[in-house]
Amino acid sequence: MVNSFFGYGSLVNAATHDYPNTRPATLRGWRRTWVQSSSRDIAFLSVKADPLSHIAGLVADIGDIGWDTLDEREAAYDRLILEASGFEGTAMFQAKPSSMAPLGGGQPILLSYLDCVVQGFNTVYGTDGVRDFFRSTSGWDTPILNDRSAPVYPRAQMLSSMETKLTDDHIAMVGAQVIASA
Repeated sequence: MVNSFFGYGSLVNAATHDYPNTRPATLRGWRRTWVQSSSRDIAFLSVKADPLSHIAGLVADIGDIGWDTLDEREAAYDRLILEASGFEGTAMFQAKPSSMAPLGGGQPILLSYLDCVVQGFNTVYGTDGVRDFFRSTSGWDTPILNDRSAPVYPRAQMLSSMETKLTDDHIAMVGAQVIASA
């Protein structure tokens, strides 16, 4: 029976959900990547199999909230059942091919989304975890839209000045381009 999920992006930020029994976990054989959306003008995180990589994240139980609420939140994703050791009874979400547009469409990453992810990784793993998130994620050639003053991401979180600097420093580390919002 599948009764938990592994989050590797915004679901690492427990402030964005109420799922119980959250715990850090590392999944081997996968890599995070930014993908283009076919239905919205943004990029979003997904995963792809990569036997040489691993990603940190957060496992949480579904509890009384149930799968319907999470499936609605993750509507652009397919729910996969993990078969990795230590992840028995755990699902993970991977972008549906029908939700992805061809690469190179120029759809930006929302900075409010990235800030939310970074805040979660910093809370769970500290600054080393944030650095690992950036290093274990591909697609940093995708521009980042600075929407901090008027967040577009529906689960945007308030960041401390230290968290904002942490995000900005790591964006610079990977050489990503931040563009102004219109």
